[in-house]
Amino acid sequence: MRTSRLSEMTKGWFVGNFSPTLYRTKDVEVAVKSYRAGESEEAHYHKIATEITVVVLGRVRMFGEEFSEGDIIIAEPGDVTGFRALEDSVNVVVKIPGANNDKYLVKEEEENA
Repeated sequence: MRTSRLSEMTKGWFVGNFSPTLYRTKDVEVAVKSYRAGESEEAHYHKIATEITVVVLGRVRMFGEEFSEGDIIIAEPGDVTGFRALEDSVNVVVKIPGANNDKYLVKEEEENA
């Protein structure tokens, strides 16, 4: 048996091909991400990976829409979105495959184009 704490992981990512990790694999990346109201992530897309976000707690904005507890958002390769926590929020994020260096930032005006 091994144990760890989410606070020891980088930005909540605990499964994937990076360090630190609890399970190293190129097949998938998994994170539990906590945000304070108003925190955001820049608009981006992936060329290879599909990114699945489950809103566990709170309200968030992605793809120009509002999502709340229990909503699941699937960003396919090429889909552009940013992220903003509208209130304190917790998300589970799964990225398949766990493609390193597959995050491409875009200008805000390109989001949802």
